[in-house]
Amino acid sequence: MDALRTLVVGLDLNNFSKAADQLGRSQSAISMQLKKLEQQVGRPLLMRQGRGLVPTEAGELLLGYARRILALNDEAATSLGATATPAALRIGLPQDFFEDVMPEVLRRFAAHKPNVHIEVRAGRNHILEDEVRAGRLDAAITFCRPESREFGELVAAPPLRWYDGANSATGRTAGPLPLVLYDHPCLFRQAALGALDAGGRPWRMALTTPSLSGVWAAVRAGQGLTVRIAHRVPEGVADVTEHYDLPPLSAMEIRMMRAETLSPAGEIMARMLRQVLEETLLSEGIDLAEAVRGKVA
Repeated sequence: MDALRTLVVGLDLNNFSKAADQLGRSQSAISMQLKKLEQQVGRPLLMRQGRGLVPTEAGELLLGYARRILALNDEAATSLGATATPAALRIGLPQDFFEDVMPEVLRRFAAHKPNVHIEVRAGRNHILEDEVRAGRLDAAITFCRPESREFGELVAAPPLRWYDGANSATGRTAGPLPLVLYDHPCLFRQAALGALDAGGRPWRMALTTPSLSGVWAAVRAGQGLTVRIAHRVPEGVADVTEHYDLPPLSAMEIRMMRAETLSPAGEIMARMLRQVLEETLLSEGIDLAEAVRGKVA
């Protein structure tokens, strides 16, 4: 178990020196555990890439099994009251859902599995997708463009809307349109700029930030317009989609992504994450995808 945990933590951190610190072991002990694993498997599990180590094909295969083995081991130890490293689940979601979906998911999950350690990550959509595919996240909510249908379960496809400060001057027709957007890369940014360029509407970047709260604060202060879905729009911000002769925007899909292999606790977490997401969207009048509607009914 210790050797498998070393493999998982080291690859998750992309650094086996950091893994040694986190696991409370010396670097030489970590090296011996990895060497022992490779001897038992009978083939290399890691190979050097640049200044770090990445899994070989055999290492990738073992990594998936290791996560499940460790999750079951830790669940069993917790249930029996044994001392063990707490089981850990990793979920990811956009900042949009940090104030409503995430707290409710954590509350419900804690009622079922109170001793499970949960890691919550916010990140760019493509990063969250890559993390789920690689098994470094158990489940994630992501935004996707409608043409991207290769991975994940479609939950909803709400339309994008233009937003401006409620007290901003209405004279947005003169000069380039000021924009407040995430910094690159961002699907909402791409949608806004693509629509403006296609419509021949000049624009200028008034403010960029990696923070959703920063976007809303700047819009509320009248710095410029932004593009989001109609979810938790703060006070002082107005929907101006029908104003200023703005170009139409496409929809933005919301998808639920889960790792290929999940522990029993991971299955519960993934199910609750999707359930709370669906309930939240429905409460805001956002239609669910056709397949989801039938299941909810």
